[in-house]
Amino acid sequence: QVPFVASGGGFVQPGGSLRLSCVGSVSTLNYYDIGWFRQAPGKEREGVSCISTENRSTYYADSVKGRFTISRDTAKITVYLQMNDLKPEDSGLYYCAAGHVGSSCHRDLYNYWGQGTQVTVSS
Repeated sequence: QVPFVASGGGFVQPGGSLRLSCVGSVSTLNYYDIGWFRQAPGKEREGVSCISTENRSTYYADSVKGRFTISRDTAKITVYLQMNDLKPEDSGLYYCAAGHVGSSCHRDLYNYWGQGTQVTVSS
């Protein structure tokens, strides 16, 4: 088991910002590659952004490039997803997941999943 908790979701107007956090309760999380995924009602869960542990290489879905930034703070055992210029289509349940996958964002490769945090972008 790799215990961690996702938080930071909320309601925001278009153009606003949110920062999601994926916090581990033990330092083991620092040795895993971490991905942020989202799922909107009626849609499949999709990879948004992922970061590796070794060289901090990153992946961003085309829809979020230039607006989202993923980072990790090993001292705080936390991976962040800074989301700027949010759009209604960014709404969904956001999950963080852990695995040994490099910076891949293929959801099937991730072994451990936290509970989701809801992001709603609406005027």
